[in-house]
Amino acid sequence: MAGYLSESDFVMVEEGFSTADLLEELTLGASQATTGEVAAFFVADLGAIVRKHFCFLKRLPRVRPFYAVKCNSSPGVLKVLAELGLGFSCANKAEMELVQHIGVPASKIIYSSPCKQIAQIKYAAKNGVRLLSFDNEMELEKVVKSHPSAKMVLCIATNDSHSLSHLSFKFGASLKSCRHLLENAKKSQVDVVGVSFHIGSDCPDPKAYSQSIADARLVFEMGAELGHRMQILDLGGGFPGVEGAKVRFEEISSVINSALDLYFPEGCGVDILAKLGRYYVTSAFTLAVSIISKKEVFLDQPGREEENGPTPKTIVYYLHDGVYGSFNSVLFDNTCPTPMLQK
Repeated sequence: MAGYLSESDFVMVEEGFSTADLLEELTLGASQATTGEVAAFFVADLGAIVRKHFCFLKRLPRVRPFYAVKCNSSPGVLKVLAELGLGFSCANKAEMELVQHIGVPASKIIYSSPCKQIAQIKYAAKNGVRLLSFDNEMELEKVVKSHPSAKMVLCIATNDSHSLSHLSFKFGASLKSCRHLLENAKKSQVDVVGVSFHIGSDCPDPKAYSQSIADARLVFEMGAELGHRMQILDLGGGFPGVEGAKVRFEEISSVINSALDLYFPEGCGVDILAKLGRYYVTSAFTLAVSIISKKEVFLDQPGREEENGPTPKTIVYYLHDGVYGSFNSVLFDNTCPTPMLQK
Protein backbone atom coordinates (compact mmCIF):
# COMPACT_ATOMS: atom_id res chain seq x y z
CA MET A 1 0.00 0.00 0.00
CA ALA A 2 1.24 3.47 -0.85
CA GLY A 3 0.30 5.04 2.48
CA TYR A 4 -2.09 7.76 1.26
CA LEU A 5 -4.68 6.91 3.94
CA SER A 6 -4.89 7.11 7.70
CA GLU A 7 -7.64 6.10 10.13
CA SER A 8 -8.53 9.76 10.68
CA ASP A 9 -9.73 9.99 7.06
CA PHE A 10 -12.81 7.90 7.79
CA VAL A 11 -15.76 7.42 10.06
CA MET A 12 -15.81 3.67 10.61
CA VAL A 13 -19.22 2.01 11.00
CA GLU A 14 -20.29 -1.47 12.02
CA GLU A 15 -20.69 -4.21 9.45
CA GLY A 16 -24.16 -4.19 7.94
CA PHE A 17 -24.64 -0.49 8.73
CA SER A 18 -25.93 1.11 5.51
CA THR A 19 -25.79 4.65 4.14
CA ALA A 20 -29.50 4.97 4.95
CA ASP A 21 -28.82 4.00 8.59
CA LEU A 22 -26.04 6.57 8.83
CA LEU A 23 -28.23 9.27 7.28
CA GLU A 24 -31.00 8.50 9.75
CA GLU A 25 -28.63 8.85 12.68
CA LEU A 26 -27.08 12.08 11.39
CA THR A 27 -30.37 13.72 10.42
CA LEU A 28 -31.90 12.78 13.76
CA GLY A 29 -29.01 14.47 15.54
CA ALA A 30 -29.37 17.53 13.33
CA SER A 31 -33.11 17.81 13.95
CA GLN A 32 -32.57 17.68 17.70
CA ALA A 33 -29.87 20.35 17.66
CA THR A 34 -30.91 23.44 19.60
CA THR A 35 -28.22 25.85 18.40
CA GLY A 36 -26.65 26.75 15.08
CA GLU A 37 -27.85 26.38 11.53
CA VAL A 38 -28.08 22.87 10.11
CA ALA A 39 -26.50 22.80 6.65
CA ALA A 40 -26.97 20.28 3.87
CA PHE A 41 -24.32 17.58 3.86
CA PHE A 42 -23.09 14.61 1.83
CA VAL A 43 -22.54 11.06 3.02
CA ALA A 44 -20.00 9.15 0.94
CA ASP A 45 -19.74 5.37 0.75
CA LEU A 46 -16.06 5.05 -0.19
CA GLY A 47 -16.50 1.30 -0.41
CA ALA A 48 -18.71 1.90 -3.46
CA ILE A 49 -15.77 3.64 -5.14
CA VAL A 50 -13.53 0.65 -4.47
CA ARG A 51 -16.14 -1.71 -5.91
CA LYS A 52 -16.43 0.45 -9.04
CA HIS A 53 -12.66 0.31 -9.45
CA PHE A 54 -12.50 -3.49 -9.40
CA CYS A 55 -15.46 -3.64 -11.79
CA PHE A 56 -13.55 -1.38 -14.18
CA LEU A 57 -10.42 -3.53 -14.00
CA LYS A 58 -12.47 -6.64 -14.67
CA ARG A 59 -14.31 -5.19 -17.68
CA LEU A 60 -11.41 -3.24 -19.22
CA PRO A 61 -8.27 -5.11 -18.13
CA ARG A 62 -6.01 -3.37 -20.68
CA VAL A 63 -7.03 0.16 -19.68
CA ARG A 64 -5.22 2.13 -16.96
CA PRO A 65 -7.68 4.43 -15.13
CA PHE A 66 -6.98 8.08 -14.31
CA TYR A 67 -9.39 10.04 -12.13
CA ALA A 68 -10.75 13.40 -13.36
CA VAL A 69 -10.20 15.55 -10.27
CA LYS A 70 -12.66 18.26 -11.37
CA CYS A 71 -15.54 15.79 -10.93
CA ASN A 72 -15.19 15.54 -7.14
CA SER A 73 -12.07 16.69 -5.32
CA SER A 74 -13.01 15.48 -1.82
CA PRO A 75 -9.81 14.46 0.04
CA GLY A 76 -11.28 11.08 0.99
CA VAL A 77 -12.04 10.28 -2.65
CA LEU A 78 -8.59 11.33 -3.85
CA LYS A 79 -6.80 9.37 -1.13
CA VAL A 80 -8.79 6.18 -1.75
CA LEU A 81 -8.17 6.35 -5.50
CA ALA A 82 -4.48 7.13 -4.97
CA GLU A 83 -4.23 4.11 -2.68
CA LEU A 84 -5.80 2.00 -5.43
CA GLY A 85 -3.03 3.11 -7.77
CA LEU A 86 -4.92 5.45 -10.08
CA GLY A 87 -3.35 8.32 -11.96
CA PHE A 88 -4.99 11.75 -11.91
CA SER A 89 -6.26 13.96 -14.71
CA CYS A 90 -5.91 17.61 -13.66
CA ALA A 91 -7.42 20.59 -15.48
CA ASN A 92 -5.50 23.36 -13.70
CA LYS A 93 -2.81 24.29 -11.18
CA ALA A 94 -5.13 23.98 -8.17
CA GLU A 95 -5.92 20.35 -9.01
CA MET A 96 -2.26 19.50 -9.59
CA GLU A 97 -1.39 21.06 -6.22
CA LEU A 98 -4.19 19.14 -4.54
CA VAL A 99 -3.11 15.68 -5.66
CA GLN A 100 0.60 16.40 -5.16
CA HIS A 101 -0.21 17.57 -1.62
CA ILE A 102 -1.46 14.08 -0.73
CA GLY A 103 1.73 12.54 -2.15
CA VAL A 104 0.81 11.60 -5.73
CA PRO A 105 4.00 11.65 -7.87
CA ALA A 106 4.16 13.86 -10.96
CA SER A 107 4.52 10.75 -13.15
CA LYS A 108 0.90 9.86 -12.32
CA ILE A 109 -0.53 13.26 -13.30
CA ILE A 110 -1.83 14.38 -16.69
CA TYR A 111 -2.37 18.10 -17.26
CA SER A 112 -5.35 17.35 -19.44
CA SER A 113 -6.88 20.69 -20.36
CA PRO A 114 -6.15 21.38 -24.06
CA CYS A 115 -6.27 25.16 -23.38
CA LYS A 116 -3.92 26.23 -20.60
CA GLN A 117 -2.64 29.40 -18.96
CA ILE A 118 1.06 30.06 -19.49
CA ALA A 119 1.65 30.44 -15.74
CA GLN A 120 0.09 27.03 -15.14
CA ILE A 121 2.19 25.42 -17.88
CA LYS A 122 5.25 26.80 -16.09
CA TYR A 123 3.94 25.38 -12.81
CA ALA A 124 3.63 21.94 -14.42
CA ALA A 125 7.19 22.20 -15.73
CA LYS A 126 8.56 23.27 -12.35
CA ASN A 127 6.77 20.45 -10.53
CA GLY A 128 7.64 17.62 -12.91
CA VAL A 129 4.28 17.17 -14.66
CA ARG A 130 5.36 16.30 -18.21
CA LEU A 131 2.27 14.80 -19.87
CA LEU A 132 0.09 17.57 -21.38
CA SER A 133 -2.78 17.70 -23.89
CA PHE A 134 -3.18 20.02 -26.88
CA ASP A 135 -5.48 20.52 -29.86
CA ASN A 136 -4.25 23.71 -31.60
CA GLU A 137 -1.15 25.61 -32.71
CA MET A 138 -1.30 28.24 -29.99
CA GLU A 139 -0.98 25.55 -27.32
CA LEU A 140 2.09 24.19 -29.10
CA GLU A 141 3.69 27.64 -29.12
CA LYS A 142 3.00 28.13 -25.40
CA VAL A 143 4.48 24.73 -24.52
CA VAL A 144 7.60 25.31 -26.67
CA LYS A 145 8.34 28.49 -24.70
CA SER A 146 7.24 27.41 -21.22
CA HIS A 147 7.70 23.62 -21.01
CA PRO A 148 10.05 22.36 -23.76
CA SER A 149 10.51 18.95 -22.10
CA ALA A 150 6.76 18.21 -22.13
CA LYS A 151 5.31 15.08 -23.71
CA MET A 152 2.19 16.03 -25.66
CA VAL A 153 -1.01 14.11 -26.32
CA LEU A 154 -3.07 15.30 -29.30
CA CYS A 155 -6.76 15.64 -28.42
CA ILE A 156 -9.00 14.81 -31.40
CA ALA A 157 -12.66 15.72 -31.91
CA THR A 158 -15.35 13.03 -31.82
CA ASN A 159 -18.90 12.60 -33.03
CA ASP A 160 -20.65 13.48 -29.77
CA SER A 161 -23.93 14.63 -31.33
CA HIS A 162 -25.91 12.16 -29.23
CA SER A 163 -24.11 12.87 -25.94
CA LEU A 164 -25.54 14.95 -23.11
CA SER A 165 -22.50 17.25 -23.17
CA HIS A 166 -20.88 18.14 -26.48
CA LEU A 167 -17.21 18.51 -25.60
CA SER A 168 -16.05 18.53 -29.21
CA PHE A 169 -17.67 21.95 -29.59
CA LYS A 170 -14.92 23.27 -27.29
CA PHE A 171 -12.06 20.77 -27.51
CA GLY A 172 -10.49 18.46 -30.04
CA ALA A 173 -8.72 18.82 -33.38
CA SER A 174 -10.44 17.60 -36.54
CA LEU A 175 -8.83 14.70 -38.41
CA LYS A 176 -8.10 17.09 -41.30
CA SER A 177 -5.96 19.33 -39.07
CA CYS A 178 -4.04 16.57 -37.26
CA ARG A 179 -1.24 16.13 -39.79
CA HIS A 180 -0.58 19.88 -39.84
CA LEU A 181 -0.41 19.97 -36.02
CA LEU A 182 1.89 16.94 -35.92
CA GLU A 183 4.17 18.52 -38.54
CA ASN A 184 4.35 21.77 -36.57
CA ALA A 185 5.13 19.85 -33.40
CA LYS A 186 7.99 18.06 -35.16
CA LYS A 187 9.39 21.36 -36.49
CA SER A 188 9.20 22.84 -32.98
CA GLN A 189 10.89 19.73 -31.50
CA VAL A 190 7.87 18.98 -29.34
CA ASP A 191 7.39 15.29 -28.56
CA VAL A 192 3.88 14.06 -29.39
CA VAL A 193 3.46 10.69 -27.69
CA GLY A 194 -0.18 9.86 -28.13
CA VAL A 195 -3.81 10.64 -28.89
CA SER A 196 -6.79 11.37 -26.66
CA PHE A 197 -10.52 11.87 -27.19
CA HIS A 198 -13.71 12.26 -25.16
CA ILE A 199 -17.11 11.28 -26.57
CA GLY A 200 -19.00 13.41 -24.03
CA SER A 201 -21.14 12.42 -21.08
CA ASP A 202 -24.11 10.09 -21.18
CA CYS A 203 -23.64 8.99 -24.78
CA PRO A 204 -26.37 6.49 -25.76
CA ASP A 205 -24.31 4.98 -28.60
CA PRO A 206 -21.30 2.88 -27.50
CA LYS A 207 -20.19 2.66 -31.14
CA ALA A 208 -18.93 6.22 -30.71
CA TYR A 209 -16.00 4.72 -28.79
CA SER A 210 -15.27 2.31 -31.62
CA GLN A 211 -15.23 5.09 -34.23
CA SER A 212 -13.02 7.30 -32.08
CA ILE A 213 -10.54 4.47 -31.51
CA ALA A 214 -10.42 3.92 -35.28
CA ASP A 215 -9.79 7.67 -35.79
CA ALA A 216 -7.03 7.54 -33.18
CA ARG A 217 -5.36 4.70 -35.13
CA LEU A 218 -5.19 6.98 -38.19
CA VAL A 219 -3.58 9.75 -36.16
CA PHE A 220 -1.10 7.26 -34.67
CA GLU A 221 -0.03 6.34 -38.19
CA MET A 222 0.33 10.02 -39.15
CA GLY A 223 2.49 10.63 -36.10
CA ALA A 224 4.66 7.58 -36.71
CA GLU A 225 5.27 8.67 -40.33
CA LEU A 226 6.54 12.02 -39.06
CA GLY A 227 8.86 10.44 -36.50
CA HIS A 228 6.80 10.86 -33.34
CA ARG A 229 6.98 8.00 -30.83
CA MET A 230 3.27 7.32 -30.43
CA GLN A 231 2.70 5.22 -27.33
CA ILE A 232 -0.36 6.52 -25.42
CA LEU A 233 -4.05 6.15 -26.27
CA ASP A 234 -6.41 8.04 -23.95
CA LEU A 235 -10.06 6.93 -24.19
CA GLY A 236 -11.36 9.89 -22.18
CA GLY A 237 -14.45 9.39 -20.05
CA GLY A 238 -18.22 9.46 -20.35
CA PHE A 239 -18.72 6.10 -18.64
CA PRO A 240 -22.04 5.82 -16.75
CA GLY A 241 -21.83 5.94 -12.97
CA VAL A 242 -25.30 4.72 -12.00
CA GLU A 243 -27.56 1.77 -12.64
CA GLY A 244 -30.29 2.40 -15.17
CA ALA A 245 -28.14 4.48 -17.53
CA LYS A 246 -29.13 4.60 -21.22
CA VAL A 247 -26.23 2.27 -22.00
CA ARG A 248 -24.79 -0.11 -19.44
CA PHE A 249 -21.08 -0.04 -18.67
CA GLU A 250 -20.88 -3.70 -19.69
CA GLU A 251 -22.05 -2.81 -23.21
CA ILE A 252 -19.56 0.05 -23.52
CA SER A 253 -16.65 -2.06 -22.29
CA SER A 254 -17.49 -4.83 -24.75
CA VAL A 255 -17.41 -2.39 -27.69
CA ILE A 256 -14.13 -0.85 -26.46
CA ASN A 257 -12.43 -4.22 -26.01
CA SER A 258 -13.40 -5.29 -29.53
CA ALA A 259 -12.13 -2.02 -31.02
CA LEU A 260 -8.86 -2.23 -29.09
CA ASP A 261 -8.30 -5.80 -30.29
CA LEU A 262 -8.79 -4.60 -33.87
CA TYR A 263 -6.86 -1.31 -33.90
CA PHE A 264 -4.48 -1.59 -30.92
CA PRO A 265 -3.98 -5.33 -30.34
CA GLU A 266 -2.31 -6.61 -27.21
CA GLY A 267 1.47 -6.43 -27.48
CA CYS A 268 1.47 -3.37 -29.78
CA GLY A 269 3.35 -1.35 -27.15
CA VAL A 270 0.62 1.25 -26.59
CA ASP A 271 -0.31 2.33 -23.05
CA ILE A 272 -4.11 2.67 -22.94
CA LEU A 273 -5.62 5.14 -20.48
CA ALA A 274 -9.08 6.43 -19.57
CA LYS A 275 -10.06 9.55 -17.60
CA LEU A 276 -13.03 8.73 -15.38
CA GLY A 277 -14.98 11.04 -13.09
CA ARG A 278 -18.63 10.40 -12.39
CA TYR A 279 -18.16 6.67 -13.04
CA TYR A 280 -16.36 6.43 -9.72
CA VAL A 281 -18.25 8.86 -7.51
CA THR A 282 -21.86 9.35 -8.66
CA SER A 283 -23.34 6.35 -6.88
CA ALA A 284 -21.13 6.79 -3.80
CA PHE A 285 -22.54 10.14 -2.64
CA THR A 286 -25.91 10.88 -1.03
CA LEU A 287 -26.97 14.44 -0.21
CA ALA A 288 -29.03 15.14 2.91
CA VAL A 289 -31.20 18.29 2.77
CA SER A 290 -34.06 19.65 4.85
CA ILE A 291 -37.47 20.74 3.61
CA ILE A 292 -37.78 24.23 5.05
CA SER A 293 -41.19 25.14 3.62
CA LYS A 294 -43.97 23.91 1.37
CA LYS A 295 -47.03 25.36 -0.29
CA GLU A 296 -49.97 24.26 -2.37
CA VAL A 297 -50.12 25.74 -5.88
CA PHE A 298 -52.47 25.49 -8.83
CA LEU A 299 -51.21 23.77 -11.96
CA ASP A 300 -51.20 26.18 -14.93
CA GLN A 301 -53.27 24.71 -17.73
CA PRO A 302 -54.23 26.95 -20.68
CA GLY A 303 -57.96 26.84 -21.37
CA ARG A 304 -58.69 25.30 -18.01
CA GLU A 305 -61.01 28.18 -17.06
CA GLU A 306 -63.43 27.07 -19.77
CA GLU A 307 -63.84 23.62 -18.22
CA ASN A 308 -65.96 22.59 -15.29
CA GLY A 309 -64.56 21.09 -12.13
CA PRO A 310 -61.84 22.06 -9.68
CA THR A 311 -58.40 23.21 -10.86
CA PRO A 312 -55.75 20.57 -10.11
CA LYS A 313 -53.15 21.42 -7.46
CA THR A 314 -49.72 20.25 -6.49
CA ILE A 315 -47.30 20.73 -3.61
CA VAL A 316 -44.07 22.73 -4.02
CA TYR A 317 -41.30 21.95 -1.51
CA TYR A 318 -38.49 24.39 -0.65
CA LEU A 319 -35.06 23.02 0.35
CA HIS A 320 -32.14 24.70 2.11
CA ASP A 321 -29.87 24.02 -0.88
CA GLY A 322 -30.35 24.63 -4.58
CA VAL A 323 -29.12 24.83 -8.15
CA TYR A 324 -26.43 27.35 -7.20
CA GLY A 325 -25.10 24.89 -4.63
CA SER A 326 -25.19 21.11 -4.42
CA PHE A 327 -27.85 20.82 -7.13
CA ASN A 328 -25.82 22.58 -9.84
CA SER A 329 -26.01 19.35 -11.89
CA VAL A 330 -29.63 20.29 -12.65
CA LEU A 331 -28.34 23.33 -14.57
CA PHE A 332 -25.11 21.96 -16.02
CA ASP A 333 -25.92 18.28 -16.66
CA ASN A 334 -29.72 18.36 -17.09
CA THR A 335 -29.99 15.68 -14.42
CA CYS A 336 -32.89 15.22 -12.04
CA PRO A 337 -31.76 13.91 -8.63
CA THR A 338 -33.91 11.12 -7.21
CA PRO A 339 -35.43 12.08 -3.84
CA MET A 340 -35.60 9.61 -0.97
CA LEU A 341 -37.71 10.49 2.04
CA GLN A 342 -35.94 10.03 5.34
CA LYS A 343 -38.52 9.03 7.94
